[in-house]
Amino acid sequence: MLQTSRPIATSNESGSGEEVLSFGALMTKTAGLFRRQYPVMALAFGAVMLLAFAYLLTAPAKYTGRAILVVDSTKSPAFQPQQQQIVNAADLTMDSSGVDTQLEILKSENVALAVIDKLHLERDPEFIGPGAGPLGVLREILDRLFGDGEGEDAAFRRQRKAYQHFASNLKIDRIGLTYAMEIRFRSTSPARAAEIANAVADAYVADALQAKYEVSKRAAGWLQDRLAKLRDEASAAQRAVIDYKAANNIVESDGKLLNDQQVTEYNSSLIQAKADVAAAKARLDRINSILTADDLDPSAADTGTVADTLKNDVITHLRQQYTDLANREAEWSRRYGANHIANVNLRYQMAAIRRSIVDELQRIAQTYKSDYDIAQAREASLEKGLDDIVRQTQTKNEAQVKLKTLESNAQSAQTLYDNFVQRYMESVQQQSFGVTEARLVTTATRPLRKSAPKTLLVLVIAAGGGLFAAFAAGVLRDVSDGTYRTAAQVEESLQAPCLALVPLYDAPRKPVKARGGGKPDEQAVVHRQIVREPGVASAVAEAPLSRYAEAIRSIEVGAHIHRAARSNRVVGITSTQANEGKSTIAYSLAQLVAQGGARTLLLDCDLRNPSLSRRVAPKARAGILEVLSGRSEFQETIWSDPAISLDFLPAVVKTRFSRSHEILASSELQVMFDAFRKHYDEVIVDLPPLSPVVDTRAIAHLLDTFVLVVEWGRTRRAAVERALVEAPAICENLSGVVLNKADYAVLKRYERYGAEYYNSRYFDESAA
Repeated sequence: MLQTSRPIATSNESGSGEEVLSFGALMTKTAGLFRRQYPVMALAFGAVMLLAFAYLLTAPAKYTGRAILVVDSTKSPAFQPQQQQIVNAADLTMDSSGVDTQLEILKSENVALAVIDKLHLERDPEFIGPGAGPLGVLREILDRLFGDGEGEDAAFRRQRKAYQHFASNLKIDRIGLTYAMEIRFRSTSPARAAEIANAVADAYVADALQAKYEVSKRAAGWLQDRLAKLRDEASAAQRAVIDYKAANNIVESDGKLLNDQQVTEYNSSLIQAKADVAAAKARLDRINSILTADDLDPSAADTGTVADTLKNDVITHLRQQYTDLANREAEWSRRYGANHIANVNLRYQMAAIRRSIVDELQRIAQTYKSDYDIAQAREASLEKGLDDIVRQTQTKNEAQVKLKTLESNAQSAQTLYDNFVQRYMESVQQQSFGVTEARLVTTATRPLRKSAPKTLLVLVIAAGGGLFAAFAAGVLRDVSDGTYRTAAQVEESLQAPCLALVPLYDAPRKPVKARGGGKPDEQAVVHRQIVREPGVASAVAEAPLSRYAEAIRSIEVGAHIHRAARSNRVVGITSTQANEGKSTIAYSLAQLVAQGGARTLLLDCDLRNPSLSRRVAPKARAGILEVLSGRSEFQETIWSDPAISLDFLPAVVKTRFSRSHEILASSELQVMFDAFRKHYDEVIVDLPPLSPVVDTRAIAHLLDTFVLVVEWGRTRRAAVERALVEAPAICENLSGVVLNKADYAVLKRYERYGAEYYNSRYFDESAA
């Protein structure tokens, strides 16, 4: 069905939203990727595994010596006092940063050079030689390219080279969060590996001892000079204190001045006197407040709050009587009324008891007043005595200020001198008693098995890397393959039907006779790749049961289906680029149509490169150009196949010219095509390719439909899409696309059902 507008889906067109693949869809895509690109993926995987095997075969075996060193920071020297040992143990406890510091000392260059000098590693070929295996050769090449100059000292160069090899093979790690450190050294000799691991631990211990000895030695020398000066300063400070006390008549008892002791005693007595005055005044004020009350109630709690009233038998007896009378008065009031004579007598008795209690409280108040006056007199006497003592000690206190300063200076000088004496004795002892916090708890022994290269690990890593490389190579190859390989790709990209996938085919030659006295030595050819074979006959005639013939029939069916909606007498065969096999497809299609009994004309309109004419009629002297110019008649230039009703009008171009599109768009050619439509049932036109020249676009208005030939696995999709976009007339009248030169063996990897679709039982494999 003819389409007036056919959208082209370009390769950079993206969907409106992100496509979320399910697990099944992802597995399907992955399986499809493997099916398409498994040769490249297998090659990448094999290359990685081959490199791994080459490394395992050439790399020298290495052995690792392992020793464990513990840094015991809590160990104290045996000659220190017990208290000093506890203090040192608390001070020397290492944190994580302290252990890391010791770890860096173990890795330091000083320790490494000590081991190298002790074991003479600068003369060991393993340490100064190029090394074995491919890595050693590569290292030697890099040393020669980027190494130092030759003018340096040879011994120094050997030492530095030995150190570099030593450092690269030494591994020291902390074991967990403990104070233990594991020393590992890798060497080609098992005995050498264990020896160097132990030597590193010994060198570290020796370095620690030497460092402590040097520090103690320098400290002892400095302390010895400092002690003499401190001794004189302490003696001078003590003499100044003694002289000042004698000059100011300062006497001390138990470390205190006598005036200070008297002031302390007076101050204590005065404080007690003030407390007694306050207590007496509080008692007096309380009892006065009770006596001055308007209505004294002996049964109330206030009358018993004074301490002396609680101990007074008279007041206690009177209160008891008053309470009994009050209870009786209340009871009789309920029985006989408040104005009964008995109740009146009770109230008189209660009033008499109240007066007696008041009299007794007044006597107690006089006693409190006397005690208060005595306490005030004692307080005044103590205050006067304290003032006298304070005035007497003011003069000596001024002298005491300077005395305190002198005593403090003397004490500081003596303390500093004592500390320096103790430090000096410790430094002298440490020089003669070598001790370190590190000790070797596990001695390295000769390993029995190699540690590198680890065959299984290398193979596992290589397999993982090979799988990754294979997948990456497959994805890269699949993504970079911008060609057409399946009919679905054509239909999805170009929105046009894929008429056929034409395979490669070789067939024997067949002669073609020429009308008008032509000789039968001229040959009509068909070849699966015209560029390679300049003269082969069509497989449509020689092998009708081949895949090639079936593909040509698919093209014919597609063209006839298209013709059901419109009379298509002229069919143009074109391609995007040159050498895609369009001329071969045009000749094969014309031959197939002619075998069906239709009068068929094959026309070569590729005026720039008439390859079909050179192969079908190589000795032709006249063609379409001569007919258009009137120099030859149409019947004289036609070549025909005697077996079928196939005529061929060649294009004989003796020199190239640039105005070919004007010839194809001329009115003379239109008149010629009108004549072709009257005399032939089908006209097959071999057109120029779309991209290099504009000839096909110039002749497009004379053709009814087009068939686009695309070389399978070679022509880029972007080129095809661009060519169709630039030729809208061809795109609108496009019957379909033909994928030419398809490799069916490879095609099965791209089409999941390719093997079943192209089942060999329907074809003659011997012909194919």
